[in-house]
Amino acid sequence: MAGRSGLRVVPAAESPVTWQAAMEAFLRRDIAPGTRRVYGLTLSAVASRLDTSVLAAVDGAYLARAVGLAYPAASPASWNRVVATVRSFLQFARRQGWVATDVAAGLERRHVAEDHNRALTREELDRLFSRRDVGVRDRALWRLLYETGARAEEVLRLNVEDVDLVAKRATTVRKGGDLDTIHFQTGSARLLPTVIGGRTAGPVFLSSRSPSPARAPASTDLCSTTGQARLSYRRAAEIFTTASGGRTLHQLRHSAITHLAEAGVPLPLLMAKSRHASLRTLQRYARPSVEAVAALTAAHDPAARRR
Repeated sequence: MAGRSGLRVVPAAESPVTWQAAMEAFLRRDIAPGTRRVYGLTLSAVASRLDTSVLAAVDGAYLARAVGLAYPAASPASWNRVVATVRSFLQFARRQGWVATDVAAGLERRHVAEDHNRALTREELDRLFSRRDVGVRDRALWRLLYETGARAEEVLRLNVEDVDLVAKRATTVRKGGDLDTIHFQTGSARLLPTVIGGRTAGPVFLSSRSPSPARAPASTDLCSTTGQARLSYRRAAEIFTTASGGRTLHQLRHSAITHLAEAGVPLPLLMAKSRHASLRTLQRYARPSVEAVAALTAAHDPAARRR
């Protein structure tokens, strides 16, 4: 059966759930206000290109066409964010039993060209760290990632008992399973007490969602005081990407190493801070930013020296 725009739909079952009703249920979950707004706009735009309001009536292949009609000029990165939103929504709907198949199977991600200017500027970081529409947990996580230069997984793995606020350091499990010490600064030290909130053990960063009985986390990932689970990498990444306009958690680590390299930190000390085992790998991170190259060029401009 074809609709007005030529998009094919599959006959729906009795008493079907509408796209709008499913979307409203999806958006009622415990998510950041900014994320909720973006999700709502994206899903509404896609719905406007479908010729049915019935969720289970949408054919997967034609869903992909509807997304294309809704976002014809999207960049690869923007397209991928739209696809991620629609996939997340339809996976949620499938868990509720509202759709029976993987409706999003026809949605394909697009290749994003590698960006060598991956470091955030200090001004961008200052704006992110000072945002008052973002919870203290997330701002503390972002600061800690930047100040330590550590991997996101290593910081999210931290327990309260691993953190020494006075010495401004923490013990974490690094890539490969070895224990290691990471060092942070005053910005993180001021925020972490609010995040920890008097707890003496368990995960530092907690999810704001209650764990599902069907997907109960390991006991080591539960706070015995609050019953909340450890904040997942996926959720932390989603929050940061939304707040930063498409940046990734990994770029906080990248930015930290880039800024230290621009400040003239010797490579051996930079390797100790970043805990890279390979100099070759480190050099990808230590690439000077566009701003640093511009400043260098301006500083050696003969015309500028004559003035």
